[in-house]
Amino acid sequence: MKQGFVYILTNHENSVLYVGVTSNLIKRIYEHKNKLCDGFTSRYHLTKLVYYESIDDMLSAIAREKQIKGGSRKKKIELIKSVNPEWKDLYGEIVR
Repeated sequence: MKQGFVYILTNHENSVLYVGVTSNLIKRIYEHKNKLCDGFTSRYHLTKLVYYESIDDMLSAIAREKQIKGGSRKKKIELIKSVNPEWKDLYGEIVR
């Protein structure tokens, strides 16, 4: 089974959070950054990758996504700050 990734995007002001899951993180974030995905992320200009984690398989990644989505905004912010306290865009990290 394919490896999965759970990620969190935000906008320039860090005011809106989006939790997603994918099997190809680089491609998916590229799509978000270039507004190739219609819907919530495009509407709210969510193009900044502030958190991601790699998970062994897609079923576990989907379960982790649901767990994060089910948490409060405060929990999501704590998760982001635990690995990215300055809320930097991590996209450059994954395309190297």
